[in-house]
Amino acid sequence: MAFEPPQRLLRALGETRRSGSEEDEAGEWLEKLPELARQAADLRELTVERVQAPGGRSSLVLLVRQADGTPAVLKLAPERARPESERAALAHWDGRGAVRLLDADEAHDTHGVLLLERLHPDMSVRSLPEAKALLEAAGTLRRLWVEPPSAHVFETVAERTGRQAEAMRASVEAGSEAGAEAGALVAAALAARDELLAGPPEARLLHGTFRQSKVLAGERAPWLAVGPDPVVGECAFDLARLVRDRVEDLIASPSGASITRRRVKRLAESLEVDQERLRGWTLFRAVESGVRAGRVGRLRDAELLLEFAGWL
Repeated sequence: MAFEPPQRLLRALGETRRSGSEEDEAGEWLEKLPELARQAADLRELTVERVQAPGGRSSLVLLVRQADGTPAVLKLAPERARPESERAALAHWDGRGAVRLLDADEAHDTHGVLLLERLHPDMSVRSLPEAKALLEAAGTLRRLWVEPPSAHVFETVAERTGRQAEAMRASVEAGSEAGAEAGALVAAALAARDELLAGPPEARLLHGTFRQSKVLAGERAPWLAVGPDPVVGECAFDLARLVRDRVEDLIASPSGASITRRRVKRLAESLEVDQERLRGWTLFRAVESGVRAGRVGRLRDAELLLEFAGWL
């Protein structure tokens, strides 16, 4: 099977290759990827149509057909992308609000490989006008907020943001460009996290990386979520990423700050989430993403995200 991984995937993996172990893992996975894809397709008797491009930042997505001609998607991801956590979440949702996992009960080795129902990969909620897109995305997200399975394997919000907080502190202490400019925002974001985690934790299964581009048109439902990086915690954490969707448009607008504050209020009310908790998690997630973008050289993204965070 001859193909070139999409440039978006190659760039994203390049951003993670900062330490020896990660570099080795990413490089080895990319080197083995054509053979891994061939084996996965042959094992499932799939016919590969094409690579989906631009695709995702953490996985290879192949459009395939099953032996009976049914269209499907074959997704391959390295271990660092936590594909088995995604598998567990999709199996638990069982198609409710999310893409359906087609190989949940198969006996053969599925590690790092997901066979999924085919949605419309080129038609996301982001293609709708902004107000309609937010409404549809929020409605989809609400369906995913269910109790996690007992003895679940998912990371918690406290655990994930703990790792992120340490990386943010390290960036500031190291004097990196993004960290130095964002010092006050990092302090505010870390303080917000401490306050948000002070009480008893809410335990809902969350998408983890939800945004408009993660909601695709489907046949059995108008819109379904894809590409979760699942986590267990409070719903406001999940909704926070949606607040900053189309951040480049918000920054370009002379009333971007007021639009952002209205968006926080509207989304909190529509999904019955505490407005101040949503604002706090939006601040933390925007600063974390901004510092991380600066750390890997995406300086324009860092600038946009930190400016957005300053409005909160």
